[in-house]
Amino acid sequence: MDRLSQVFAALADETRRDMVARLADGDATVSQLAGSYRMTLQAVYKHLRVLEHAGLVTRPPGPQPRRVHLEVEVFDLMDAWTERYRRRAEQRYRRLDAVLAEMRDEESQHEQRGGHRGRPEDSGHPDDS
Repeated sequence: MDRLSQVFAALADETRRDMVARLADGDATVSQLAGSYRMTLQAVYKHLRVLEHAGLVTRPPGPQPRRVHLEVEVFDLMDAWTERYRRRAEQRYRRLDAVLAEMRDEESQHEQRGGHRGRPEDSGHPDDS
């Protein structure tokens, strides 16, 4: 699995997204993180391993307690990916805006020339009698 897929897969879990949000405020020990969740310390470690494997967090080697650190460079990768699609979407919306503006202009010009939508009043249609 490529790195971007690993990142998105890791962030697919609500608990892991919350851990990332907490770490955005600063490094924390596993115990500090665990205090916010109704789960075992073992479950917290499991979530952290998924985040580590995706490259979202690191824990330096050494004695406990080790602080968990958010690796913000991974967000640059995600940002580049989403930016590419955001630009494409914006281009489509700009084209749609141009088409809608053209339609409004045509409708406005038609109305200024005395035209209107629908059948003329005396069209000979049976409903006009």
